Amino acid sequence: MKSKTKARRDQIIELTQDRGNVSVEVLTETLGVSAQTIRRDINQLCSDNLLRRRHGGVERFERQLNTPYELRAVTNSEEKHAIAKAVAEMVPDGSTVFISIGSTPAIVAEALIEKTGLTVMTNNLNAAMVLSNEPTNRIIIPGGEVRMPDRDVLGDEVLNFFNSYRAEFGIFGVAGVDEDGGLLDFHASEVRVREAIRTHCKTSILVMDSTKLTRTAPAVGGSIFDVDQIIMDRHPGDDFSALSERVGDRLKLVGGKAS
Repeated sequence: MKSKTKARRDQIIELTQDRGNVSVEVLTETLGVSAQTIRRDINQLCSDNLLRRRHGGVERFERQLNTPYELRAVTNSEEKHAIAKAVAEMVPDGSTVFISIGSTPAIVAEALIEKTGLTVMTNNLNAAMVLSNEPTNRIIIPGGEVRMPDRDVLGDEVLNFFNSYRAEFGIFGVAGVDEDGGLLDFHASEVRVREAIRTHCKTSILVMDSTKLTRTAPAVGGSIFDVDQIIMDRHPGDDFSALSERVGDRLKLVGGKAS
């Protein structure tokens, strides 16, 4: 027999598929439960990639796959290298650094090759290999499964790994940023690891090109307003003006203002 929770979540999926999107308020009235219960349901359904969060509710999720790593690595290459250079200027020799998965953090690692004596904790094997070319660096990686072709390490060990260390700098990317400042990724496990990196460092640094502001992904966790430094290629533009005003001087631009 189907549990009440499973039946209710199936109803949420059915309503969302029929209407395209539905608000928390409507779901609360329709299903006769509290808004808190609906939000818990939405969190789980989005984590399972069955629905996608939208402001004030949820919308139909047509399965999205991340762009292949090789394509991401060369997309907006000039902008990403400018971002990487700006980050490298913030990190002195001898620093302890977290580096997340993703093409932009890997390019940041390339910019850090001029540094010496770094202690780097990362599940990004591209970053680890680049920084291992400097013999004074100490590179620490977690155990787990290597996801190809991205060359990053996944699994419960990764979350435990980052929870076991502290760093001066935490460098990470995201799949996208929601209009309310929520940080988006393709898997809930990626969100948990990113948040561990952010919370266990003295200075958290979000690196992203401006295309991430128009990109959606199903898993949400953390907020751009909790990040210490945001390094982008250009101004977010009018659609995200409230967001950029709120982050203030934590936002550093390394390119021109968007038209």
